[in-house]
Amino acid sequence: MDPLGARSQFVEVQNLPTWDQPQGVQDEVDGENLLMEEDDQLTNQLNSLESPFPFRQDINSKIVLFNGDVALLNCTAIVSTSNETLTDKNPVSDSIHRYSGPELRDELLKLKGCRTGEAKMTEGFNLAARFIIHTVGPKYKAKYRTAAESSLYSCYRNVMQLAKEHAMASVGFCVVSTVKRAYPLEDATHIALRTVRRFLENHGENIEVVVFAVSDVEEPVYRKLMPLYYPRSKKEERIGLPLLPADIGNAEGEPVVPERQIRIAEKPGNLEDDSGDDSLESDLGLVGSHAFARMEGDVDKQRKLILQGQMSEAAQQKQHQRNYNRWLCRARTEDLSDIAALKALYQTGVDLCGRTVMVVVGRNIPVTLIDMEKALLYFIHVMDHITVKEYVMVYFHTLTGEHNHLDTDFLKKLYDIVDAKFKKNLRAFYFVHPTFRSKVSTWFFVTFSVSGLKEKVHHIENLQQLFTCILPEQIDIPPFVLEYDTRVTSQLRSSRPTNVVRT
Repeated sequence: MDPLGARSQFVEVQNLPTWDQPQGVQDEVDGENLLMEEDDQLTNQLNSLESPFPFRQDINSKIVLFNGDVALLNCTAIVSTSNETLTDKNPVSDSIHRYSGPELRDELLKLKGCRTGEAKMTEGFNLAARFIIHTVGPKYKAKYRTAAESSLYSCYRNVMQLAKEHAMASVGFCVVSTVKRAYPLEDATHIALRTVRRFLENHGENIEVVVFAVSDVEEPVYRKLMPLYYPRSKKEERIGLPLLPADIGNAEGEPVVPERQIRIAEKPGNLEDDSGDDSLESDLGLVGSHAFARMEGDVDKQRKLILQGQMSEAAQQKQHQRNYNRWLCRARTEDLSDIAALKALYQTGVDLCGRTVMVVVGRNIPVTLIDMEKALLYFIHVMDHITVKEYVMVYFHTLTGEHNHLDTDFLKKLYDIVDAKFKKNLRAFYFVHPTFRSKVSTWFFVTFSVSGLKEKVHHIENLQQLFTCILPEQIDIPPFVLEYDTRVTSQLRSSRPTNVVRT
């Protein structure tokens, strides 16, 4: 208890600036740099798209970004992050225990632990906050990324649900994913921001304030990502649209796992008499993509028909989709960290049409040294959510040696395995710094091995040609590519004959 007349150490959330208040000139400058509004084509493309997180001043007025100790917030409830036994020692929980007093530890023993993703509540004791909501974030491992995303979503969702059920006016969040749990901060921030946003949209009419309490390390990440989910103007909404990740969850912000999307139509057995075959097919289409749900026949028999060339095109498509799903499941469960460390495949910005740009660096693929099947799995793992909408590929062949050349057999296998959306939504393949040999190989590949790809392949001799399609600030180019391009360009210029005018 503070001495009479002494200034309280606790922070009144009502006095903190909300997210809808002006943040200064720098945000406008950053926005201009991101959007490049002088480019009419890109602007028109973005204006025609509808953001999944539109500008909502009523929601922004409820959001506070606070750099400080969550334990000092004077609000209805604050959030503490811990482990399954609620005995974890981390900066957040240590501070909460210090200010709340010894009674909290005794109260936690009565809870008998908390499962990952759950949320449990105790009194705040000596805190300014009336309640403490305890939650347990997931331990992050790349091979179990999907499960970690779902658990972290549950943490934020369950906290908000408790706040709604107990008619709380204000909630102060700490960053649930602690360093001990090894959850990547930026990935965790995406889940936190979108989950709270969706809850406020759908169920948050009585919640007045949500505070994100962050440290000096966490603040830059939150300040960078918050405009994507809480744009403060229509302009900021347009700026953030191409920067949103491909996976933004469902209507509640929950990560979408395709394998779990088995939905049963309402009263599936009660069809109208005049519905016809089309209605039956549409109802069955609402059921998941698993074989038992589609009432498919004997799988072995279908494979035999494929070998004999007697299977229908529709059945072949189903068989191909089933095969791709097997690869996708493997890609999501295997440890592909060694392939990821090569930095040979990554996402950058958008092209002039607002399409996602994916980069492949040929020199970073040691074909003779790595497991190419794992490389294929990594490609599927990274690209699956990218290819749900239009995208372009940029392949840097710069300084690629003999041991880095991907043979046509591997490329043909990759092209045959990937889902139809990979091929349909690929709008352009930019082949940068091609050699004569690579041009010939590419021509044979797109002419005789695959169909529908030839018109999408563009050979780019220098970066200036590439920049007519993709702005320089929208693509992350390896330094050695920049150096090579500068060197070759200067050599070409110096080798050109100069006209001498005789007088």
